[in-house]
Amino acid sequence: MKKNIRILVVDDHIVVRKGLIAVLETEPGFEIVGEAGNGAEAIQLTCQLLPDVVLMDVIMPVMDGIEATRQIKRTCPVVNILILTSVSSNDKVFPCLNAGAIGYLLKDSTPDDLIRAIRRVAEGEGSLDPGVTRLVLEQMHSPAAPFSAEGDLTERELEVLKLMARGLSNAEIARDMVVSNATVHTHVSRILTKLNLSSRTQAALYAIKRGLVPLD
Repeated sequence: MKKNIRILVVDDHIVVRKGLIAVLETEPGFEIVGEAGNGAEAIQLTCQLLPDVVLMDVIMPVMDGIEATRQIKRTCPVVNILILTSVSSNDKVFPCLNAGAIGYLLKDSTPDDLIRAIRRVAEGEGSLDPGVTRLVLEQMHSPAAPFSAEGDLTERELEVLKLMARGLSNAEIARDMVVSNATVHTHVSRILTKLNLSSRTQAALYAIKRGLVPLD
């Protein structure tokens, strides 16, 4: 039987936090294991509870979500982080992704969007709000540098990277390439290691910036 997705909810506004918990607790397969009101608490609880997904706000007292994300990924790299915030400016989006978050969702998203994003992030897949995706792509309209042999990617790994950049999940890549999910997982891990990246989202952005896939 498939195990529940264990979630830690982090937001400094208690009404928002309790509202999120109320919504998520009704979803089959979700288990809320804790809640925190700032980044420092989030780090402490993540280390104690090891949730599958940390649902992280950005602007909080004591420690913001960017620094909390950075420290969590440094100490508990297996924990996946989904940013949930009302802010979509460059100075928040890119630092969050660079810190290791693999999802970025805005608070005006629907509950269904949030649930889908959590499920994707729990599987290690990237999930960006459409508005954030547009922002990211706009920042990448500068001339792309030609792709070189950086990281010494094999032909197969390069193919996987391109499919990741198109937004395909591991399962979809496996079907497309007619290989097992485990094989795709191995390719993804090697790609991240060779390119010195910490998440699939960073790898996808790298591929777009390098011109491996079209911006559209």
